[in-house]
Amino acid sequence: MKTDRRNFIKGLGGALTLPFLESTAFAGQKSATRFLVVGNPFGMHPEHFFPKDFGKDFTVSRTLKSLDWVKDRTTVLSHTDHNMVSGHGREVAFLSGVLPTDAQAFPEKNMSVDQAVARHTGAQVRYPSLNVGLNSGVRMSWTANGVENELITDPEKLFDHLFLNLTEKEKEQRRQMLSRNGSILDTVGDQFADVIKNGSKSDAERIDQYQTSVRELEATLANRTHWIGLDKPEFDISDHYSGEVTIENEYNAIFDMISFAFETDLTRVATVAFPTNLGYTDVPGVTRSYHGCTHNGKMEDVTDELVAIESFQVQQLSRCMQKLDSIPEPNAEGSMLDHTVVLFGSGMGYGGTHSNRDLPIFVAGGGFKHLGHVDTRNDAGENMPLCNLYLTLMQRFGMERDEFNISTGAFDLSYA
Repeated sequence: MKTDRRNFIKGLGGALTLPFLESTAFAGQKSATRFLVVGNPFGMHPEHFFPKDFGKDFTVSRTLKSLDWVKDRTTVLSHTDHNMVSGHGREVAFLSGVLPTDAQAFPEKNMSVDQAVARHTGAQVRYPSLNVGLNSGVRMSWTANGVENELITDPEKLFDHLFLNLTEKEKEQRRQMLSRNGSILDTVGDQFADVIKNGSKSDAERIDQYQTSVRELEATLANRTHWIGLDKPEFDISDHYSGEVTIENEYNAIFDMISFAFETDLTRVATVAFPTNLGYTDVPGVTRSYHGCTHNGKMEDVTDELVAIESFQVQQLSRCMQKLDSIPEPNAEGSMLDHTVVLFGSGMGYGGTHSNRDLPIFVAGGGFKHLGHVDTRNDAGENMPLCNLYLTLMQRFGMERDEFNISTGAFDLSYA
């Protein structure tokens, strides 16, 4: 993977990283809880992802070797999924448990857990959520209206989005645009009053859904208006582009930007995707395509390349977690990692068999009393709905709810 690094660095404008100060973003506030989700489309080779033993003292598996340092703050979940018929296309339900084709049967459609959390925390930050990845091909994040959140697939665009300040003229233009949009919403909302009063039950339900969207958009517009006049923090990412650009330093740049966005409270929710068509030949030992490695015919050399790709994905997340763990949490005990819920996984169990059962999932950080490696099956031997875990994660953010999409109860993972 090649990039014009001269133009990229030139666009940075020589910005310097500012240290995070307790007297700025979090002054007088309670500590924030953040949510980082990392996913891929093809799952994980099960024999190398899942540990061979259960309990807190589990033996770290080959794919998860880079997490050995944080083993005591990690929970690996075996035998959990969305109980779907296997095949391609189901992985889009990774963070929701609901396929887009079935969304109308659910009050929140196929909203993903990251967006549920973002709705809860978004009003307190400049950006309710970030959805990032190189290339495209992973459809993880969905709104309450069943609309997919598109990925930011260019690190330079992510940098501009997070750290590039508007000129005074651009700020005024943005204020005028937001003001016009707000007036339009007011007008449209008034026009629906008679329809709600005289329309059918079906019409009323649809309009209620629409009004919910309008209210969320109005809140978003008001929030954006507030942030226009406030400068963004400065950040220097040029070190990642000082040599030949590889997939590793591209993802290092992405994760470092997200870490700093967490540190400066620009956002509290982020998803990072390792997409379908991403090339991994920069990774030592990898010569084949990602998808090609999943169909390995159990050939050891091809399987080794697949495990190298999957290990690389976990390594990038582990590096980000180490960075978060090195930063003391403002106004609270522990590190930023102790206040960041980290979720890794996929909506596919294993791409080699197109299985959507026994999804590869782990949770780390977040202040949980972690369980090590857990068999989540019930007494009847049935897999636990993954949405049970998502319900627990939502409760960790103070969200008072007892169900999420297809959940049957909360997963027993307590926190201090």
